[in-house]
Amino acid sequence: MNQSHDQAPQKVRLDKWLWAARFFKTRQIASEAINGGKVHLNGQRTKPGKEIKAGSQLRIHKGALEWDITVRVLATKRRPASEARCFYDETAESIERREKITEVQRLERSMSPRTDHGKPNKKQRRMIHRFTGKSN
Repeated sequence: MNQSHDQAPQKVRLDKWLWAARFFKTRQIASEAINGGKVHLNGQRTKPGKEIKAGSQLRIHKGALEWDITVRVLATKRRPASEARCFYDETAESIERREKITEVQRLERSMSPRTDHGKPNKKQRRMIHRFTGKSN
């Protein structure tokens, strides 16, 4: 009898693990990030199909944010965010750095005036048409 379904896998593809740990919304986006050099495995650029093991070191860049993590659990299925957080250990410096960046971004958003007000309503559209000289 094959009991491989009952045991945790020994190795998992990097793109699949990043998707399962909820760093990226799809495996395709995870693969593109890896190919673009946004993910480093044990300090080296890597490929999406590279197999990772428990204890692997990952550095993930996503926008202005950066994670330095150690893989703890090899997962192949996407789980809720609360469970996915248990798949890895993040360094204290990484957590502190991300919190500072998010706080700065939050302050910048609160200080800047909101420019997008959504779609113009009927009255605003009529005013735009009058101003530009265009009729429907």
